[in-house]
Amino acid sequence: MARLEEEAEQADRDDPLTAARQRFTIPEGVVYLDGNSLGALPRGAAETIERCVRREWGEGLVGSWNEAGWYELPLRLGDRLAPIVGAEPGHLVVCDTTTLNLYKALGAALSLRRERRVVLVDGGDFPTNLYITRSALAAAPGAPECVELEPGEDPLARIAALGDRLAAVAMSHVSYRTGAMRDLAAVTAAAHRQGALAVWDLCHSAGAMPLELARSGVDFAVGCTYKYLNGGPGAPAWIYVAPCHLAECEQPLAGWMGHASPFDFEPRHRRHPGIRAFLCGTPHIVSMRGVEAGLATFDGIDLAAVREKSMRLGELFRRAVEAARLPRVELACPADPAARGSQVCFRHPRGYAVVQALIEQRVIGDFRAPDVMRFGFAPLYLRHVEALRAARSLIGCVEAEVWRQERFARRADVT
Repeated sequence: MARLEEEAEQADRDDPLTAARQRFTIPEGVVYLDGNSLGALPRGAAETIERCVRREWGEGLVGSWNEAGWYELPLRLGDRLAPIVGAEPGHLVVCDTTTLNLYKALGAALSLRRERRVVLVDGGDFPTNLYITRSALAAAPGAPECVELEPGEDPLARIAALGDRLAAVAMSHVSYRTGAMRDLAAVTAAAHRQGALAVWDLCHSAGAMPLELARSGVDFAVGCTYKYLNGGPGAPAWIYVAPCHLAECEQPLAGWMGHASPFDFEPRHRRHPGIRAFLCGTPHIVSMRGVEAGLATFDGIDLAAVREKSMRLGELFRRAVEAARLPRVELACPADPAARGSQVCFRHPRGYAVVQALIEQRVIGDFRAPDVMRFGFAPLYLRHVEALRAARSLIGCVEAEVWRQERFARRADVT
């Protein structure tokens, strides 16, 4: 451990992202390893939201739709997010939830491949993705079939086998449970070789690594803003549509904000020709101000440096924990940092209790049933020495069997 401590201290001295930590409010003494679930509070967020409530709403009232720029805010935020995910301005909008946006993306993709009958998904994907995909397919003309990849199955081989039956591939870039990362460009290219489309969920990618949606030829993408993008609890999500599809695809959830001219109040929907078509109802303005503050934390940030630090943090933690050879603790993510997102996961039969014991020690990770302990590494505000402190806490908790105390086994509603 002494060598790892020296390595961590040196990495903090050399860290080009050191100053970024000052952009956040981190509770004293807390090691926060749950930025892959909810990002930390940006320093300017409370003031930005209060200004929206007190000045824009309280004083400006309804006039703020024009004077404070509320009407254009979903598009402005989309343009601000675009370079973080490798997209061009005008092809991304902030709105609704990831679940709803995935429904829109799938419906739009199917509208471009009406003659095809299959959508390929990852059977181990985040459950809401599977639920909403099945709902979208059930509502689509002809009820296309949802085909699931088996655990460990090669998606490229399955894509090739499905051939011209395949309408779209819909998957998460990084697994919510294990952090395993798919080759976004390779899967997208494989889908295109069969004439199919690629729909990606980037919830566990955006803000944690460089992404190249345009260069990779991604057709549709969705993601949240409350994880690595630090937009706040329940913050609106986003959706990306490739330029080549924007004019032709059909958005299945027609709402007034997606109308070509909403304030003409026409009784029949007339689709906006641009990305605004993927809006539905009235935007969540107060929450969007939180997203605005979250995106500001990326001003001047090199995403390549973010990814490099992410891998260093995760490796320090993984190496320290694995060196301890803890009983009943098994690595649940790829050992190669280049093959995973910005999280490291371990299995333990009483993983929930272990995580609760760590939280009492002010080391905050989280748990995913049935036995996965997740530890997320948000490079903008986490130090290398904190990654080692967390590893020491985990080692001590398991070795001393602190987790056996009854109170740690009581399940809260949110794990």
